[in-house]
Amino acid sequence: MGVKKKKEMQVTALTICHEDLETLRSLADVEGKNLASLLLHCVQLTDGVSQIHCVKQIVPLLEKADKNGVCDPSIRSCLDILARIYLSLSLKNPLKKVLASSLNGLPEFFLTEAIQSFTSRLQEELNTTDLYSYRKVIDNISSCMENFDLGRACVNKLLKNVLHFLQKSLIEISEENRKFAGNHIVQTQLMNDLLVGTRVSVMLVQKIQDFQRIHLKISTSPTWQSMCGLLSIFTKFLVDDDLLQTIQSTSGLAVILFIKAMFHPPEEIPDLISGLLLRSVDCASVPDWFLNCCRSLCHAHVSHSTLLFLCQGTLTMLDWQNGGMGPRGEALLLNIVHVLFTLSSQIKESTLELFLSRILASWTNSAIHVLESSSPSLKDSLNGNSSIVGKLLEYVYTHWEHPLDALRHQTKIIFRNVLQMHQLTKDKSDSEGLAADHFVCELTESLLRLEWHVKGKYMCLACLVDYTGIGHILALAKTIPSQILEVMGDQSLVPYASDLLETMFRNHKSHLKSQAVDSTWIDEWHETWVSPLLFILCEGNLDQKSYVIDYYLPKLLNCSPESLSYMVKILQTSADAKSGSYSSTGALGALMACLRTARAHGHLQSATDAWRNLVSGARIKQGLIHQHCQVRIDTLGLLCESNRSTEIVSTEEMQWIQFFITYNLNSQSPGVRQQICSLLKKLFCRLQESSQVLYKLEQSRSRHEPENELTKQHPSVSLQQYKNFMSSICNSLFEALFPGSSYPTRFSALTILGSIAEVFPVPEGQVQTVYQLSHDIDVRRFQTLMECFTSTFEEVKALAFDLLMKLPKTVIQFQDSEKLQGLFRAALELSTSTKPYDCVTASYLLNFLIWQNALPSGLSAYLQTQQAACDGGAKSALVVERNTLMVIKCLLENLEEEVSQAEGSLLQAAASFPLYGRVHCITGALQRLSLNSLQLVNEWSPVVEKLLLVSYRLSAVVSPVIQSSSPEGLIPMDTDSESASRLQTILSEIQPRDTNDYFNQAKILKERDSFDLEGLNASVPSIGASVEVKGKERKTCDVTAQMVLVCCWRSMKEVALLLGTLCQLLPRQSMPEPSSRLLTVEQVKEIGDYFKQHLLQSRHRGAFELAYTGFVKLTEILNRCPDVSLQKLPERWLWNVLEEIKCSDPSSKLCATRRSAGIPFYIQALLASEPKKGKMDLLKVTMKELISLAGPTDDSQSTVPQVHALNILRALFRDTRLGENIIPYVDDGAKAAILGFTSPVWAVRNSSTLLFSTLITRIFGVKRGKDELSKKNRSLPAPLVYFLTSVSSSSPSSNTWPL
Repeated sequence: MGVKKKKEMQVTALTICHEDLETLRSLADVEGKNLASLLLHCVQLTDGVSQIHCVKQIVPLLEKADKNGVCDPSIRSCLDILARIYLSLSLKNPLKKVLASSLNGLPEFFLTEAIQSFTSRLQEELNTTDLYSYRKVIDNISSCMENFDLGRACVNKLLKNVLHFLQKSLIEISEENRKFAGNHIVQTQLMNDLLVGTRVSVMLVQKIQDFQRIHLKISTSPTWQSMCGLLSIFTKFLVDDDLLQTIQSTSGLAVILFIKAMFHPPEEIPDLISGLLLRSVDCASVPDWFLNCCRSLCHAHVSHSTLLFLCQGTLTMLDWQNGGMGPRGEALLLNIVHVLFTLSSQIKESTLELFLSRILASWTNSAIHVLESSSPSLKDSLNGNSSIVGKLLEYVYTHWEHPLDALRHQTKIIFRNVLQMHQLTKDKSDSEGLAADHFVCELTESLLRLEWHVKGKYMCLACLVDYTGIGHILALAKTIPSQILEVMGDQSLVPYASDLLETMFRNHKSHLKSQAVDSTWIDEWHETWVSPLLFILCEGNLDQKSYVIDYYLPKLLNCSPESLSYMVKILQTSADAKSGSYSSTGALGALMACLRTARAHGHLQSATDAWRNLVSGARIKQGLIHQHCQVRIDTLGLLCESNRSTEIVSTEEMQWIQFFITYNLNSQSPGVRQQICSLLKKLFCRLQESSQVLYKLEQSRSRHEPENELTKQHPSVSLQQYKNFMSSICNSLFEALFPGSSYPTRFSALTILGSIAEVFPVPEGQVQTVYQLSHDIDVRRFQTLMECFTSTFEEVKALAFDLLMKLPKTVIQFQDSEKLQGLFRAALELSTSTKPYDCVTASYLLNFLIWQNALPSGLSAYLQTQQAACDGGAKSALVVERNTLMVIKCLLENLEEEVSQAEGSLLQAAASFPLYGRVHCITGALQRLSLNSLQLVNEWSPVVEKLLLVSYRLSAVVSPVIQSSSPEGLIPMDTDSESASRLQTILSEIQPRDTNDYFNQAKILKERDSFDLEGLNASVPSIGASVEVKGKERKTCDVTAQMVLVCCWRSMKEVALLLGTLCQLLPRQSMPEPSSRLLTVEQVKEIGDYFKQHLLQSRHRGAFELAYTGFVKLTEILNRCPDVSLQKLPERWLWNVLEEIKCSDPSSKLCATRRSAGIPFYIQALLASEPKKGKMDLLKVTMKELISLAGPTDDSQSTVPQVHALNILRALFRDTRLGENIIPYVDDGAKAAILGFTSPVWAVRNSSTLLFSTLITRIFGVKRGKDELSKKNRSLPAPLVYFLTSVSSSSPSSNTWPL
């Protein structure tokens, strides 16, 4: 609610070479008043902001020197240095813009010398031959032409050289880009350089005046040759689909601009471009230079993207104002729109669809410019009844619910421009208004007949209201406000409905005010817009009320603040009769909601006045303990929220807040708890901000200044009330944390305490704070927070940990070394508990001891360089890193021993020391470190290596169970000899009985040395017999197969998370020495192979889902890794698994059941981590391959690849991270699913059904209500037509659709 403080501007200071520095020192005068002295002082400063102030003094100093009438040689040298400084600064450095702005005011006397200096320095830049320095030179050319007269004059003088440099740089950069194909990081930088170079070329032609006469120059001139060379380059860029589409788009602009500058006579340019767009260029009638440069554009086969970007360039670069191109321009305009309509039916890629919508909107803007002075024939072609307008409206109707928000916005622009185009085609002598026009009337009626769930309807009606007024629409549908409010229970429609209502009631208010002679018009306005609102607030369902309050009510009050008293008056009367119930908010809820919204938006001038004049204190208390939770939330929001963050919190408000907390901490609804905590945090922020105001008032009163009206009592009294209030709140919250308190109560109390600790931090320097939580923390309360770690809910542990970390370390002091040792010992014991939540407790407890530097002294033996670590500069970070390293070494030592025991007996491990707890604690400790800035690298390297080895050993112990064909505890039936041999040890211990009481009774299984089937059969009758299994402490343990399974899959989960965390040790930037890496290339490949094995072979869903989490972290890091060999690993893994899927080898270990198990997850991770800013080539090739495999095949023996492909497609269509990039493949995916229904193999039909269900959700969205069947959602005709065709072609007698 408060105003955010501006961040201090960071400016990189300028520097100069030693030679220039010595020159300035030699030229500086003793008095320090000449230009050299000023520059010397400037470069000696280390602060960029201070240097900006120095730069601004350059021109005033030169203006004084101008009076002498002589250009001093020292000034020439200084101008040379200034030129070097300007060209050395980065493009985004504010100093560069300040220097350019200052030199724009350079006295004319020095202008010639300055141009000479800048020209010579720029020429030096243009002579560079280092490819990776080209970008800096291109940026300098750009900055010289951008609001810098001196720079533009230099570029104009060096025009031939600049053009040659741009041509050379673009050629070399594009060749370098081809060499680095596959290296995403390098290619991204190089393509960005190409884009900038193309933009600078366009800017050059637009801003340099000589290009207006370029057609007069002979074809042998260097300038003309460079222009032809650049045009050839841009043509190649335009047709190259391997480049970024932004480069293609900019190249389209450049091609048209260069043709415009070079082609003669200009009157024939529209015909030439029409020929390019219609692919009908007469090669005999165009100049040779054009054919040489643009030959690829003259072919009959030009890609859709090339045509699209040519249309964009034509609309952007040609002058459409005032019909300057005449009839030929009008013909070109019509040709462009016909090409765009054709492309609209052919383009499927979402990014190109977005480009098309923008270009179509641009076409409507150009059409409006042309229509302002066009011929009657063009007006006939573009009026409301024309075919072009009909197709434009059809485009709007088919795309106004497109999933891309930017595309939906373009349909709104197109619709608005269609109305304006129609208005321009009407005869000016026509006396009828636009509202009475036949086309507009039909359009309005057709829109009103549409269902209200159609989102585009709201946008189009809003445009009609803007153009025709609300009167016509209200005459056709008087109850339209109520109709729109009724649909505001659907979250997806709420923004559209509220925007339309705002447009309508604002237009209606303006219309009524303009016609009224007194203030009675407000009654009609209230009846039309406020009365339906009050009915919804009192009688509507909860979702509807919530959305109306959040979206509609603030807009209504902003339009008419005086309507608040009207609403309160009516609701006060209704609240006396109907205050609401447990299931209904009633009029009291509506009243509180209105007051809360009004106060939050600044429509209540003073809180005290609001309570006195609008609502009583009894009514407030009634709302705070109302049966309905929303009424309580709105009443609390009324007290806590304010549009002014420094508004004083009144005594009444503090009393009511205390009253509220007493009764509302134990709310069972998570949403209500979160809202309560959020609102109270807003109150604490307001209290802290207002306390600063009170401190200032107190200081001013002590200096006998006039009293401020902000507070009626002395500031010190208010501050003491604040402190007492906060102490009282904390007392209530700590009392709520008693042993045995419920989870909701603990969650609320800990969250609120955390907010208090965050809002009222420990003061630094002279900053005053009204309250500190640490002052109210004693030993008993500290113990209360520590006991929260024993909760079975992880959220409670996390909140308690975060709160303890926010407290100053002076509050938390461990005086007793025995207690410290006991805490650490308890954490180690909990880490091996058979209860999963105990290891979470152990992790939080260990992290707490690490960060509080409260570890037992005995752990220091694990460090080799203890003293060196403590003596570093950033001591606190080093201490945390040192402590983490000690704890991890201790845990790792124990884990190694336990893994060795588990290799001998997994049953004993599952019963006595489940392995996952230790790994969970190690991962938890690592996740709280900044892994990219570790300082004890020499000590971490062996630890990381050992962690990887132990993780692989642990995984090898548990993976036979996870990868078995029936991991739920039954005897695996794998026929694979390798798997069977690995399972022999476990089978000798886990002997499940296939009886009805197996899952109901705990089995105490005997430890055996060998697997004996006869003994197993003999033991079946005595299933309840008791046998002992000895743990580490020789205690009897009751074990079931489920316990072993839980131990195995949780261990696999923790290993996957640990490996995913270790992947973050990979450097994100190039490292100078490979020895400084904590993770080697070979180790990364081993981690990838590990994930591949377990994702592709695990049968247990919990195992491969969690392996997927770690694998996603790995693939995301690899795609950003500067090491090319690592960067290409995901691509290689993808091709390998696709080949394995295609070959359908019987010996393959890929799981064909369980919906292909982890295979879809594996491919999902590889594709979803592909950089979204690129061309998404991996996705395109993979989808093409999968759709090919998913289709029907003649070979009935090879249905496994088809099943895998269908299951993988289903996962990809469900993945939201792929976004709209997956939409172009929906048609083919639906066809593959439909054809899969005809397969005689059940697995294919089952996978096809699941894929089809996913596609239906992807196309039509998630079902949100009971009336979904009545909605005509966005349709994709191709799958629907194909489905109907397939059904109709299947005869009832045939066995085409087996069940």
